[in-house]
Amino acid sequence: MINIAMIEDDEQLAYILGAYLKQFDILVTNYADPFIGLSSIALNKYEFDLVILDLTLPGLDGVEVCKDLVKLGVPIIISSARSDIEDKIKTLEIGADDYLSKPYEPKELELRIKSVLRRCGDKKRENELEKETLFKVDANTIYLKNRPLNLTQAEFQVLSLLVERKNSIVSRFDIYDSCDFFHSEDARGSLNVIMARIKKKIGKEYIRTVKGMGYKLEC
Repeated sequence: MINIAMIEDDEQLAYILGAYLKQFDILVTNYADPFIGLSSIALNKYEFDLVILDLTLPGLDGVEVCKDLVKLGVPIIISSARSDIEDKIKTLEIGADDYLSKPYEPKELELRIKSVLRRCGDKKRENELEKETLFKVDANTIYLKNRPLNLTQAEFQVLSLLVERKNSIVSRFDIYDSCDFFHSEDARGSLNVIMARIKKKIGKEYIRTVKGMGYKLEC
């Protein structure tokens, strides 16, 4: 089932479109009030696969609604009777994924929905694949975006552990226990220095220091 949120003040049109799309396992929840629609989508954004947005709405311009929806990261199809090409250009530049000019056949909306979701799904998979291959480790080298990093033995051991447990917090104790370099008590005091050097070599945005807990490689 595909779950669609629609912000459309023409409730008769929303009903007709919803009834048509239901036969294709596309469930439409319409909000005639843009303020209620925005707040509901924000609260339940992970439940909706896509938003269909009218631009001529009571009390709030659809272009402004589009801006807020883009921030939520949900795919958007504009469904509007506005004939001004500037509206189309503006909403697409803001981040809308498609634009349908009213009137249109419900069949076209169905096909546009599937096309947008297919494109967004492909893009999501590409982003996930890129994240998965951001750091690669072989026997002696760690690669960042296929670029080999020049690391000392201690840096290699620490970063290898963080890559292995990426997106999870790794405690200082785990680092001491897992990396041969720190098996000497004297070496443990140098972890802060080693982490600082790693951050400098790969970029501070990838490693987060979690106060009182440890370190986290975010990718």
